Amino acid sequence: MTEQTTDWYGPDAATFGDRVAAAREAAGMTQGQLARRLGVKKSTLSAWERDLSEPRANKLTMLAGLLNVSMSWLLTGEGEGMAEPAPLELEAGDFTSVLNELRSLRSEMRQNAERAARLEKKLRTLLQVTDAPAAETV
Repeated sequence: MTEQTTDWYGPDAATFGDRVAAAREAAGMTQGQLARRLGVKKSTLSAWERDLSEPRANKLTMLAGLLNVSMSWLLTGEGEGMAEPAPLELEAGDFTSVLNELRSLRSEMRQNAERAARLEKKLRTLLQVTDAPAAETV
């Protein structure tokens, strides 16, 4: 881990939970694995990562040690922590592939919308047919 020199994980860009999740992922651990090592439930760790609760001081100390970052970095984003993620490098072919996939997805969505419309029409017809005998008996 390196000295934090940017605000990528700073208080204006990331929360405590964001930093915990990023450090956990960088350490190659799942929520379940880290929770087990900390001696807490997975739901507790999940709540920390979603900023619904915060760990007590003893768990914060363990968390920093297991994730190889400082407690101050976890709390504020300053100090020994993680470097900002490397920029995503794309090649020209990547754009074409993404664009083609997007077009394909859009086509599938259109087909699914048309299929849903046909099913709705069929359902309306079936409902009218089942309502007709009931109306005649009244």
